[in-house]
Amino acid sequence: LWPATVTSATSSSNYFWRKKVWITMPTIVLASQSTSRRRLLESAGLSPKIIVSNVDEETEFFNAMHPADMVIALAITKAHTVREQINFPAIIIGCDSTFEFDGVSLGKPGTPAIATERAKRVRGNSGLLHTGHCIIDTVKDVEISDRVTTRVTFDHMSDEEIADYVATEEPLHVAGGFTLDGFSSPFIPSIEGDYTNVVGISMPFVRKAFAQLGYTWPQAKVMK
Repeated sequence: LWPATVTSATSSSNYFWRKKVWITMPTIVLASQSTSRRRLLESAGLSPKIIVSNVDEETEFFNAMHPADMVIALAITKAHTVREQINFPAIIIGCDSTFEFDGVSLGKPGTPAIATERAKRVRGNSGLLHTGHCIIDTVKDVEISDRVTTRVTFDHMSDEEIADYVATEEPLHVAGGFTLDGFSSPFIPSIEGDYTNVVGISMPFVRKAFAQLGYTWPQAKVMK
């Protein structure tokens, strides 16, 4: 609940009166099973409810898109899929990330062999980490979608370092096969752009989106 001031007028005069009422705030729903995204939201003071969309990301429709377009399409699909599953006032946050290298989308490797091959490709080079965001306010029936991109630069990694990193199994299930807040952090000397975007969700974008929807950040922090 959040206090608000309401101004009203009678039909017969210009007399206005003001009173405080309590507005029921929507629930923040994260349409993702990503622990990194959840951790970022919670560390910023938000309390998201997790509802996984279970959208199939590996379809011909999505794979045919340019990486920068694909992440927005998937974020929108995830958010709308979850919207169809709930019946309570909510602000739904859908996200999708991929790493673009030489114009090609490098998603989750899935296997040690693919993770190893990709690490050898990107070592000593730079690429673009795209995260698509879709935020839906079901109360106001308003949707905000956009992409945030961060350039990520890798140090040269020896074959031994790559093998050691892949053995942790961390890269198998993350976009691009690397994490900025995990075992691969020693191999990433610099980024250009938003750090939280690389982790999985751009927190500055989330704050601006909430503002566009008419919510202050203190209001967002009391949404349960």
